[in-house]
Amino acid sequence: MKISYLFIGGPEIFIIMLFVVVVFGADKIPEIARGLGKGIRQVKDATNDIKREINESAQKQGIDTEIVSDINKEINDVKDNLDDLTGPIKRKM
Repeated sequence: MKISYLFIGGPEIFIIMLFVVVVFGADKIPEIARGLGKGIRQVKDATNDIKREINESAQKQGIDTEIVSDINKEINDVKDNLDDLTGPIKRKM
């Protein structure tokens, strides 16, 4: 089973990594990775803060936030059932 991330295979990833090393140099790659990691962490923290603020506001207004989690659970169940149903059809094509 071949796994591809964003429709990019192994050779393409190797070429991209080689290009990054040539352009930035091997010394700068850890700094770039650290910067990307910090940026991703900041986005994740901001997203969690926004979610927390929304939940706190909903609770202050008396809105039941459990309904949303129940709806998300039902949606995921439907997606799983649909994937189970269409799995054999997708493989035949």
